[in-house]
Amino acid sequence: MEINISKQDGGITLVELKGRLDTPSSQDVSNTLSPVVENAKGTIILDCTELEYISSSGLRIFLTIRKAAAAQGGKVIVRNISSDIRSVFMMTGFLNLFEIQ
Repeated sequence: MEINISKQDGGITLVELKGRLDTPSSQDVSNTLSPVVENAKGTIILDCTELEYISSSGLRIFLTIRKAAAAQGGKVIVRNISSDIRSVFMMTGFLNLFEIQ
């Protein structure tokens, strides 16, 4: 699992996820994203263009980011999800929790 985090203009944090966000990778991903969670005041874009798979552990990370952003007055946008991940989001109700682009 690869993660690229960059700051954009206007208080936007772009998080690019590449690979499989599964149980074995979730602890490392959680640790890598902890600064994003701690400073979730602006807009966080989770770019899933190259995200191949997401497990329940990965969904939990997305939910943690969303809760932190809501508590700090920020927002989360999930961008470029594949049809397989869209199906997972639909089955779990995550399509209603996130702004999907």
